[in-house]
Amino acid sequence: MPEASASARRPSGELEASVLAALWAANGRALTPADVQRELVAALGADLARTTVTTILARLHDKGSVSRTRSGRGYAYLPAQDPPGLAARRMRTELDKSEEGLRGTVLARFVSELDAADEQVLRALLAEVPPPATEDDPR
Repeated sequence: MPEASASARRPSGELEASVLAALWAANGRALTPADVQRELVAALGADLARTTVTTILARLHDKGSVSRTRSGRGYAYLPAQDPPGLAARRMRTELDKSEEGLRGTVLARFVSELDAADEQVLRALLAEVPPPATEDDPR
């Protein structure tokens, strides 16, 4: 691969993020790979091959980030969640990857990295969650 092409490559995940942004911008309308390709050209000037867009959509589907339905001989895609829902799912996925016994440490480090405003929001959200049921009080 020529060096100019290698330096022009997009960072990992950038194309997936652009494809998801195009799907979110469609406001609930399912898009085919050709539709997504047109949206990317309009929004980014990105001249991607349709096969590249199809591959990205298939990978996003495999990850559970998009759903798909039959559309002619191919598929039309919708985002599985809104942006905050996807971010929360990604955070949970990363937490689930932590080694056994380290989950508490990972959460503690996450909380220690929050700024004061985010910590306040987290405290308020946790205060809203009812305590888990016990054997004496099954709720």
